[in-house]
This record gives sequence, structure tokens and C-alpha cells, in this order.
Amino acid sequence: MMCGKPLLTFAAFEVTARRTMSTGIDQRRPVSQADFTADELTQRRMRVMENMGAPAVALLQGEPAPPGFEAFRQSNEFYYLCGVEVPGAYLSIDAGTRQSTLYLLPRDDKQERSEGPMVCCHDAELLRRRTGVEEVRPVDSLPGDLKSLTLIYLPHSPCEGRMACRDTLRAMQMSIDADPMNARPSVEAHFLQRIRGACPGAEIRDLSPILDELRLVKSPAELAVMRRAGQLSALAIIEAMRTTAPGMMEYQLGAIADYVYMYHGAKGGSYRAIIAGGPNAWLTHYYRNDCPLRDGDLVLMDYAPDVANYTSDIGRMWPVDGTYAPWQRELYGFMVEYHKTILSRIRPGATPEDVMAEAAQRMAQVLAKWTFSKPVYETAARKTLEFKGHLSHPVGMAVHDVGSYFSRPLKPGTVFAVDPQMWVPEEKLYIRVEDTIAVTETGIENLTAAAPLELDDVENMMRQESRFPLYHSAT
Repeated sequence: MMCGKPLLTFAAFEVTARRTMSTGIDQRRPVSQADFTADELTQRRMRVMENMGAPAVALLQGEPAPPGFEAFRQSNEFYYLCGVEVPGAYLSIDAGTRQSTLYLLPRDDKQERSEGPMVCCHDAELLRRRTGVEEVRPVDSLPGDLKSLTLIYLPHSPCEGRMACRDTLRAMQMSIDADPMNARPSVEAHFLQRIRGACPGAEIRDLSPILDELRLVKSPAELAVMRRAGQLSALAIIEAMRTTAPGMMEYQLGAIADYVYMYHGAKGGSYRAIIAGGPNAWLTHYYRNDCPLRDGDLVLMDYAPDVANYTSDIGRMWPVDGTYAPWQRELYGFMVEYHKTILSRIRPGATPEDVMAEAAQRMAQVLAKWTFSKPVYETAARKTLEFKGHLSHPVGMAVHDVGSYFSRPLKPGTVFAVDPQMWVPEEKLYIRVEDTIAVTETGIENLTAAAPLELDDVENMMRQESRFPLYHSAT
């Protein structure tokens, strides 16, 4: 069975947000995360040890201090294993001794006078209590500690940070490699080179497959954070729908979403907002968002927040003028029906291939009764049912998260995007609708269900008073 949430309002969400928002772990020297207990973080590291086996040691490099004035955000893998959010940190996980060690920079009094307190290697008791690590050492002791190691696991895959996922990082590195004046190794390749120099006799293996498999299935605490991210995604869509009017700029809807996210404690967006009016939707990852919204067009919005280093994924399309035209109801209405059919088939124990085959079989009956005004629309609908990629990607700490759930039974705690898509190339139309769902013991929980899906519900939402009437009052 499916489990969803009622439509959200700011007032309703604020109660939950105040109760669950991260508040840091210590007023004097905050580590910043309060969503995961020391026991949960310890259990994650223990599973890494079990997968490596003795005498292996995993070594992870945290993010450096960002250039300029960008706020620091820890890399996903480092955060996943210890939750520490300060730059220049390292973590070792020793499967032989069954212990973990954090390596941190010393206290910088000048920086703290300017920017406030920051956890450092002198806060060992606090760090042990909040992360479960057994030892905390200054970072300058790390080179000496490495000399005796014989088997080291390092992440070889690109490490996601702010507004990044592995596929975008790989694309960036390919661009760098292709530039004869700029070719330089990735962060991971450079770290691997440094460790080989420090430990010339050690065998080095890839830690990424182990971490990918662990991150694929979310814990109850992770789902609680992702539930907040999903609710905020839906709330941003709701407020954007209420505010939409012909003549607005695409980026103005993005500004509303940014307000929603940051007002409720998120770090902003977790990826570039896709806000595509009319023909811009044909560019499936359009992000410039610099065109006016036109009467008679649909607008596609796909944007989710970064909540405690976790995110969501969502997609809705609605009419700029507030009423779906007949052709829009034909195409988007069909996709909404297909979307609901896919959701109804997802369950633990089924494979994604089972789900898509069952949904396509059911939708063939719907298609036989559906009326299309143009033959190319019916052709596009038939091709949509043949496409197998509608259960498109995992969602978690990155919007395109790590791991793979294909060709095996779905497990409770698996979170992914349900993203049916239709292409009408003759008219350069791209139609889709998207939610983030978590597989449960009995079916699914739709984490973004609060955003209206049914076309009549969308039109009713657009008739409600906007919380952001600035554009309307100025025109």
C-alpha cells in the first residue's frame, strides 16, 4: 500500500521543522550534525570493517576548506561514517583493531575569534561521545601512523560534495582530461598517489563499492531526514504553483523555493533548479531559468533541498495560466495515470523489472481507452510504455545517489525516484512527473506526496492565495 502526506502549509510545516531541525551538538564547539547517534555512526563503520576484513584499514579524506566565501559542506562519504563537519579532517577505520580514529586540525584561535568556535583535535572527549570513534589525533600524526599499514581501502570513485553527484563529477573530470592546458588528476587520484608515496609497500583497494552498497538501503534515521527533505520539496512546489502567473521569470519560482528551503533550515538547493517554461522543458536538464513564463505553456519544476546532507527529487508540470489545456490534459494526464500505476506496483521482494512489466501491462489497457487528439501523441505514449528507465536512480545524500537496485529484489529502506517520461519529438514536447519513494515492509512511502499530483488538485492549488504576492502586486 502507498503512504502519503496531506498537503502542506507553512504553518503546518514550521511545527515539524522547529522540532526536528539540527541544532548542533555543543554550544561551545559544534560539530553541527544532530541527526545520527554515535551508535548509528559506529554501526556504519563496523559494517565497513566486516566487508573489508582484517588487517585492512579504510582511510577517508574529508573536504578541504572551500575557496572564497562558500560555506563549508562535508563530503557525503565522510559525513556518512562520522558526521564531523569541519574541513581538513581524516578518518581511519581499522578492521584489525576494530577501532576508528579521527584526525583533525589543531585549534586556530585567530579564526575562532573571527568566525566562531570549531571542533578540533583538542575536543577528543566531545568527539568520542558524539561520533563513537575510539581515538582523536592531530592531523600531523597521520603520516607516521600510515607507515605500518599493509592493506588500505580508499574511495576510488568521485566524492560528492555540495550540489554534486558522481555522474556530474565524472563528467567534469572528463572535461578536465580533454583540456590540454588544464589536465590534472582528480582529488581521489591525487590522494591515492599521496598514499602510495607514504605507504610504498601497502596493497591499495577500492572502498567505493562497499560504501555504495551500505548507502543504498537507508536506516530509519536517514529516512526521517529524507522525509523532511521530501516535505520541503513538496512545499516549494506548492508555493511555486500558487505564485505562478504569465510574465513571471522562471528564476522567480526558484527564488521562492530557495526561501522555503533556507527558512526551514536547509542548506539551500541540492542541485541546480530545473524550472522550464514551455519549449525549455525539451532540454531535460535545463537550468538557466532566465525566460518569462508564457500564457498557454506548461512549466516543469524539479528542485529539492539539501537537508543535513540528504536530499529528495521531485517533478511537477502545471499550466502557467492556471488551467490545463485539452492537449495538456491528454499528455500530462496520461503520465500522471502511468505514474500512479507504477507507484501501486512497487513492493519489497519485487524487482524493478517486475514493477515496470506489470505497470506497462496495466497501462496498455488504459492506453486502449485513452483519447489522443494527434497520432503522434498516441505514438509517444506507446513508446513511453516501452521505455524501461522510469525507476530512474537512487536518491539519498546525492540526488543521483550511489548503488544500484536493478535486477534484484527491492529491500525496505531503498529510496529512489519514480520518474516516468514522455517525448514527442515532432513537437519537441517533454512530459514527466516525479516523486521520491522509500520501499517499506508493506509497500512504499511517497516522500514527496504532499505536492499535488492530480490535475484538478493542481488547478485548485493554483487558485489559492499565494504567500509570495510580490510579483502580482507589482504588475
